Amino acid sequence: MNKWIKMSMGMLLAASLLSGCGQDKANTGTGANGGNTDTAAKKTLTLGTSADFPPYEFHKVIDGKDTIVGFDIDIAKDIAADMGAELVIKDLPFDSLLSELSSGRVDMVISGLSPTPERAKAVDLSDVYYKAEQAVVVREADKDKFNTMDTLKGAKIGIQTGSIQEDIAKGIEGAKLTSLAKISDIVLQLQSNRVDASIMEGPVAKSFVKNVKGLVITDAKPEVEDDGYVIGVKKGNTELLTQINKTLGELNSAGKIEEYVTKASELAESK
Repeated sequence: MNKWIKMSMGMLLAASLLSGCGQDKANTGTGANGGNTDTAAKKTLTLGTSADFPPYEFHKVIDGKDTIVGFDIDIAKDIAADMGAELVIKDLPFDSLLSELSSGRVDMVISGLSPTPERAKAVDLSDVYYKAEQAVVVREADKDKFNTMDTLKGAKIGIQTGSIQEDIAKGIEGAKLTSLAKISDIVLQLQSNRVDASIMEGPVAKSFVKNVKGLVITDAKPEVEDDGYVIGVKKGNTELLTQINKTLGELNSAGKIEEYVTKASELAESK
């Protein structure tokens, strides 16, 4: 065999080997949780959340770095750890979370999500992991003016788009609603007198009142049945839902969720 034939065969062999490596890489798939199943790479679990909801999830500068923290985030970290997966967090507008979940762009949603019938039709929901009261937040000068739910009739109310609080506000006679994606924007509306009041989760309201001068929680108590909060996964993803419920059961049995709430509340209130 002459040297030209030998060289040609060598080149063909090298090309074949390179082609085989590329095929292995391209065949890397995704598992039921949306994570990478390649044994050479760690699985990922992508969380969708709206990080403007302290103490559930919010931004905090820690060691000079902007970080998403909160007790929902602590729960998500435990779920990922139990799966042997790396947690990836996507900060998204609250009203886009379920569509991102249904499309598969995130694997689960944890963001103070109430288990409404409409949501249950769109996605699968976990067991309830936490319950909280609702609160009405106003400017300090208006504390006595809006001290009952009746006094909110006809008022201008700032509310988070797509939230259970938006549903509560819609039931107030004559109320004029300003629906916004972020609670922080609603707070700005309150401070600038564009709205008279806002309905928020109790822990969220307490966090903003402690950190924003001039705001208070009134004596008005929204009458709503508290169904608590759940985690959403894509319809049919029973493997991930089973793992989530298992982790939640263990956390509740150990009293860890209440510990996380306390820790996150203190973090939200610290400067």
